[in-house]
Amino acid sequence: MSLEMQEARETAASLAEMHGKFLQFLRCRVGDPAAAEDILQGAYLKAMEHSMELRKAESSVAWFYRVLRNAVADHYRRIAASGKAMSRMTAEWSEAYELEFEAETCACIREVLRDLKPEYRAAIEYVDLAGNSVESLARAANTTANNASVRLHRARKAVAQRLMAVCGTCGIHQYIDCNCKQRSA
Repeated sequence: MSLEMQEARETAASLAEMHGKFLQFLRCRVGDPAAAEDILQGAYLKAMEHSMELRKAESSVAWFYRVLRNAVADHYRRIAASGKAMSRMTAEWSEAYELEFEAETCACIREVLRDLKPEYRAAIEYVDLAGNSVESLARAANTTANNASVRLHRARKAVAQRLMAVCGTCGIHQYIDCNCKQRSA
């Protein structure tokens, strides 16, 4: 066996002996034991690929810690990129869902909202359609949160009653894919 092969084996053996320390190093930085093990296995593969280049056991450990630090940074970059991709995808799906939902929702809702008392219509539009909080509605209407909550409850009840009167059985399907939208179109 050549001297280079012998040194490569010694380097691999010294890195293998430190498996526990390397794994602890990674667990402290990653937090997930399975991810730490995956990162360590990848780093061992990299060490095997470069084993002929490493000559001394002392420098190989320092080099391996550098490989581990870089692997941790790569791990977090992948997580960040994955999170950004998920956020974009969720936003796109959410927007597409909202458009589809709006297209399929009973057209009578818009008509019923127009016929509500102005303060009820404002409450529904402000909270349910615009996504604001009841507390925010209370401030905007210059009233208490309890009063705004009661107003919103009464507005929703009025909408439900009018929709049942106008649409009848569509209420069973919660006004999605309603047959009456063809009548009002």
